[in-house]
Amino acid sequence: MSDTHVVLLGTGTPNADPDRMGPSLAIVVDEKPYIVDFGPGIVRRAAAAERDGISALAAKNLQTAFLTHLHSDHTTGYADLIFSPWVLGREKPLEVYGPPGLTDMTRHILAAYAMDRKSRVCGFEPINPDAYGALSHEIEPGLAYEDDHVKVEAFGVDHGEGWLALGYQFTTADRRIVISGDTAPMDSLIELWKGCDVLVHEVYSQKAYLNRSPEWQHYHAHMHTSTKQLADIANQVQPKKLVLTHLLLWGTSEAELVAEIKETYSGEVICGEDLGVY
Repeated sequence: MSDTHVVLLGTGTPNADPDRMGPSLAIVVDEKPYIVDFGPGIVRRAAAAERDGISALAAKNLQTAFLTHLHSDHTTGYADLIFSPWVLGREKPLEVYGPPGLTDMTRHILAAYAMDRKSRVCGFEPINPDAYGALSHEIEPGLAYEDDHVKVEAFGVDHGEGWLALGYQFTTADRRIVISGDTAPMDSLIELWKGCDVLVHEVYSQKAYLNRSPEWQHYHAHMHTSTKQLADIANQVQPKKLVLTHLLLWGTSEAELVAEIKETYSGEVICGEDLGVY
């Protein structure tokens, strides 16, 4: 295994699929984890990955995170990510990078749990008060973060009006990983993504889409990417691996979803599953 790998912690959507937690993944570089999105179930999925041998995803190591956008299915695990690792031994506050609105969300979550903090810090619990909370960093497209392990670039995506939604490119010593975030297709991103090692991209079934109501068809056509559209993107980008996530199946099987893409794209396609490592 390379020193850099992708761990899918949640591949689901707002649909309550018990086999797929809310959207979240980790980029693990030289035993350091970087979280992208925090849907419901994130900390326990990270614990399951640790149990499966990825020691970097121990809860106390969940220190740095990135948010693509403020939709609830990507953020309802935020409180979990702030507080559970703190209780379990994280040594510093969580550092979170994301679009405008992140700071307000963080402030409100911390306010909602003020009594929890007081009880733990002022009670009998042997907890580190200096590791409490989250430090939010609102970012725009461009260089978002850099350290000795990774460079993270943010790019704007097309996921509704009135706010900024982001995707991310992680560049390490041995791999370049692109995470689309939730988005409709954007020709302007093709050049940036070209030749990446892993493209983690959201997708919905074009076949099942045809059975949706006109109102939902209108929504998905403007907010998300179909299998047919993703095949066109992959043919231009030519990633070494195309990993599907945020799967909108609507009764279609995972194999059928992949087959829709393979109709016109011959590269490697992986239907992501929770705890998959790539």
